Amino acid sequence: MSKLDIQQIAKQIIEAIGGEGNIVSAAHCATRLRIVLKDDSLVQTEAIEQIDGVKGSFNNGGQFQIILGTGLVNQVYQEFVAQTNISEVDKEELKEIASSKLNVGQRVLKALADIFVPILPALVASGLLMGLNNLLTAEGLFVSGKTLIEAYPQFADLADMINIFANAAFVFLPVLIGFYAAKIFGGTPVLGAVIGAIMIHPDLLNGYGYGQAVLDNTLPVWTVFGFEIAKVGYQGTVLPVIGAAFVLAKTEKVLRKFIPMMLDNIVTPLIAVLFTASFTFIAIGPIMRVVGDWMTNGVMWLFFELGPIGGAIYGVVYPLLVITGMHHSLVTSEMQILANIETLGGSPTFAVVAASNVAQGAAALAVFFLYKKDVKMKAIASAAGVSALLGITEPAVFGVNLKLKYPFVAALIGSAVGAAYATWMEVLSLSQGPAGLPGVIVIRPQSMVQYLVSMAIGFIVAFAMTILFAKMSREKNPLA
Repeated sequence: MSKLDIQQIAKQIIEAIGGEGNIVSAAHCATRLRIVLKDDSLVQTEAIEQIDGVKGSFNNGGQFQIILGTGLVNQVYQEFVAQTNISEVDKEELKEIASSKLNVGQRVLKALADIFVPILPALVASGLLMGLNNLLTAEGLFVSGKTLIEAYPQFADLADMINIFANAAFVFLPVLIGFYAAKIFGGTPVLGAVIGAIMIHPDLLNGYGYGQAVLDNTLPVWTVFGFEIAKVGYQGTVLPVIGAAFVLAKTEKVLRKFIPMMLDNIVTPLIAVLFTASFTFIAIGPIMRVVGDWMTNGVMWLFFELGPIGGAIYGVVYPLLVITGMHHSLVTSEMQILANIETLGGSPTFAVVAASNVAQGAAALAVFFLYKKDVKMKAIASAAGVSALLGITEPAVFGVNLKLKYPFVAALIGSAVGAAYATWMEVLSLSQGPAGLPGVIVIRPQSMVQYLVSMAIGFIVAFAMTILFAKMSREKNPLA
């Protein structure tokens, strides 16, 4: 595109979002122009999507995001900054600015997402290593009636090494969460890690044995000033360490208001860790353990008691939550399940989310074939469809499916059917990963084929239903 075209695109975007006076700040990622606005109601969505080069738009997390695509977004952003005279900021700074527009519930969900996203690479690596270990130890997978280790004993120690490597991130998950949670809440990250380490100290009763110890009346306790405090660890939990990190951060902030700077590095960490750790075992841990168990049990009930029906419900609800940004609320239960992966065998939610994403991609690709004369829609639909198959659905959802409505409904149907099949076949994941076709790498080896089958079902149903709805509708563009 020429320089003149870029100038015009930027000018039209500025006008369509309410003018320069409505802009608070802006940044960009690989494909999207991200803008924080004073008044979102001034945005002319239809006008924006008619601008040359724009592939779609949506509002999420306090940011109005315009999808432009790789390469173009950089040029438009530079011209956008030049025309508005706003200072350049990076994505993290823009997130902080956008957070001020969110209500309490939205801030909580955003905080949860911000805590878990940096941890995902560790969990993905651990999940893949766990999958490799399963390949070595699954009976009958390669050798009839035997595992590979039984057939080739010389690989036994290698399998044991891999097993230890695979478990590490899950065993020490509270340490990782404590570090990033403290950072997000404004505390000292390393002190958050210390709190996480205290909560899984080997001198405590292992958290996995808590239930049996209660039944056997053998629960170890500390007796402090006449009060009994359960001497139990928090292995396999997520919410307790998040709650503890929040208290730690707030405690640090309060202490720094009163403690002289010359004593801050000594006194603040001492009191903050002592108070937070004590309060965690007295109140935060027991309360949040119960809440976390409720969340996990609720998800497991949906999948293992309702079976395919529960999977279909989750498959329909998930994309609806994505529209509002509320899908971040599901991250906590997913992490809790993965933290107990050896007990539960894996998470049933990943395959359902992947089926949902693939269904959105299928609907967008169907639109690509339907819109024979609309060059812009074909370009958006093809790119958005492929992106959704790989696990990134925003371009498909906001740029194509929701705009036309019937493809989104078709995608919900495809998602429900694919998710129901995945749940029926008990397709479980070993970690987080790309929630699309590439996600097969984090699925239990014995479920990989069924995972791909569920993706195919979701794709075919969503694609076919989009074609059917288009033929049933009276819109002028489809089939033109």
